[in-house]
Amino acid sequence: MSRLNTNHLALTIVALLASTPVIATDGAAPASAPPANSQTLARQIMADQDLPRVLDKAKALLKTGLTAGSGYGEVWIRDLNTFIELSLQVNAPAPSRDALLLFFMFQGPEGDIPDGYIPKAQGNVGYKYRRSPLAPDLLAHKNTVETDQESSLVQAVRKYIAITGDRSILDEKVDGVAVRERMSRALDYVLRRRFDAEHGLVWGATTVDWGDVQPEHKWGVELDENSHRTLDIYDNAMFLIAINDYLSLVDDAAQSTHWRKARDDLRANVRKHLWDEKRRKFIPHVYLDGSPFPKDFDEAAVYYHGGTAVAIEAGLLSREEIQDSLRQMVDNVRRAGAGSIGLTLYPVYPQGTFKNPSMCPYSYQNGGDWCWFGGRMIRQLARHGLVEEAYRELKPMAARVLRHGDFHEWWSLDNQPRGSKQYRGSAGVLGMAIVELLAWGQQSQGTSPHAP
Repeated sequence: MSRLNTNHLALTIVALLASTPVIATDGAAPASAPPANSQTLARQIMADQDLPRVLDKAKALLKTGLTAGSGYGEVWIRDLNTFIELSLQVNAPAPSRDALLLFFMFQGPEGDIPDGYIPKAQGNVGYKYRRSPLAPDLLAHKNTVETDQESSLVQAVRKYIAITGDRSILDEKVDGVAVRERMSRALDYVLRRRFDAEHGLVWGATTVDWGDVQPEHKWGVELDENSHRTLDIYDNAMFLIAINDYLSLVDDAAQSTHWRKARDDLRANVRKHLWDEKRRKFIPHVYLDGSPFPKDFDEAAVYYHGGTAVAIEAGLLSREEIQDSLRQMVDNVRRAGAGSIGLTLYPVYPQGTFKNPSMCPYSYQNGGDWCWFGGRMIRQLARHGLVEEAYRELKPMAARVLRHGDFHEWWSLDNQPRGSKQYRGSAGVLGMAIVELLAWGQQSQGTSPHAP
């Protein structure tokens, strides 16, 4: 199959912007009308030359492969899920299709999905690798502290189909089992093995926000006897999105009925157990086995930026709550002295609470600034009619990409690049945020959408 038509992605985004629902949880009808000065804002967005420059850089990076970025030998599903849309705009569909099928080739007997796969010769990290006779030259691994791999794969398949129109992947058989059935098994795994019946929510190990490092171990990516199981917003929001994506693809009445009930129950339980109405934020953790953190640390005050952005994508917040969430994020950035709303969380976890030295205050997932999630918040702002705010919060992220020349994995408190120099997750989400803003600008001006 050839590379997608250059108009296809922009047309798809315009349709998404017109049809994306806003779920009001407070009974109020969500407002979705454009701002009164939409023509002025649209002209400003369309005249901003930084946006196409950053988008061109994102496309150039995504032409070079599917691994998470420089410094990573693996193709990770949680990363691929966030850049597959833009990757499909600049690459033939076949490599992305093959990558998705490879994750199913490494699917466990209970339905679980690994984090990533890597050529066997490069598999020299301390993971507990799994093998598959279907891909003998590759190794796969799973960070068991997470509960987002299954959700990420289902989401990525839906995105692949939405962009390419290739529904044949659902009937593709992997070791005799169709992908549509393997998707069902992946979701079932979460319900059977990662679900707390008392709260009706998905559990994982204690990590911060969307992270994959637990505090009880020097590396921290695997569940062990020291782990503290907990409920958090990121895992549950990701699962909600995956269920909705699966429902958009399934044509089996019994499966549809089952998963609609699971989705509705999960949504209600998130609001019941994880939403802090007084603070108007999500509770960082509801512990099932006690907390690993010091008793004098007020974890309830910590605000999770990334999980909140994903919760908005899952339809868990009203428009008023989204606006309030943004106000808190902006205030957190001001208080921390950070560069953008990609700030992972605030306040940060104190020095010494994580055995992994990379998790010191304002480092990596403990207060690092990640476009990878900040860009997702920008997309949600745009989709919920907060375009002026989306554009405002995008500008510092775009500026530092151009200033430093690459899509770095994360940024320090003083706005310096850290981690992988060429991180495809950042390129994917920032690129798509720009695509959506430009599509909105074109639509508002009454012009035909085209790829910048």
